[in-house]
This record gives sequence, structure tokens and C-alpha cells, in this order.
Amino acid sequence: MINHVTRIALIALASMAVLTLACASTPESRINENQSLFDSYPAEIKANIRQGKISLGYDEGMVQMALGSPDEKFVETDESGDTLMWGYTRSRPGISVGLGGGSYVGGGGALGGGVGMGTGPRRDYTAIIEFREGQVTRVREFDR
Repeated sequence: MINHVTRIALIALASMAVLTLACASTPESRINENQSLFDSYPAEIKANIRQGKISLGYDEGMVQMALGSPDEKFVETDESGDTLMWGYTRSRPGISVGLGGGSYVGGGGALGGGVGMGTGPRRDYTAIIEFREGQVTRVREFDR
């Protein structure tokens, strides 16, 4: 028999899972939000966007529809001008292991250990998309 606290915890976890899935942006949901723009694209571009793929020459709207909003935007400037870069990242879990011990005057002691896991600040790039004059000029994809 499940006690009251366990039941509340299970309901809270299920609710968070549903909210997370409901908020997840997919190519289809982004297409639905921009249907008229999507309909104006050639068939090959439509197929790529549906698969979450992009190619050189795509504009920012096409990339956003295929990949979603970037996690980071930054500009790099060199002698030939500005390059807008969109960075897509993912969090990776970090694992830590600790071991500690102690004693006190008069005898006795203790030993303890633990393992921790969390998302922490570690973020890895999955892709960096470069734009010049509004068009994709370079796509760098990393291990997904």
C-alpha cells in the first residue's frame, strides 16, 4: 500500500514529466507555428527541416525551424566582417565520489563515503551554425 507522501511524490514527478514533454520544441511544433513560411519553401528544404537537418545557404528562419532556438548567440569579427554564430548545447551529468574519515580524542572514529550526480555547469556543444549576411556559411556538428 502506497502511503500519502509517496503518492504525492509520484503525482509531482508525473506532472513534471508531462510538463517537460509538453514544453519540448520539435521540428513539427515549430513548423506548425510558422506554417505559411514553411509552405513557401521548396520540397527539399521542407524535408530537411522535418528531419532537423540544415544546409549551407539556409536563412535564420529555416535553421530555427529545423533546430530550434539556439542556446547561445555570439558574433565573431575578422577582417572580412562579422559572423553571427548560433550555439546549440546539451548538459552532461557530472559524477563525483567522496570519501572522508575522522576521529576524536578519547577513541572512536568514523569513515564515510558518498557518490553524487548532477547536471552541474558542464555543457557541451552539439552544433555551431555560422551566418554571414543572414545565410548559413558553415555548420559544425559535434558528437550528439
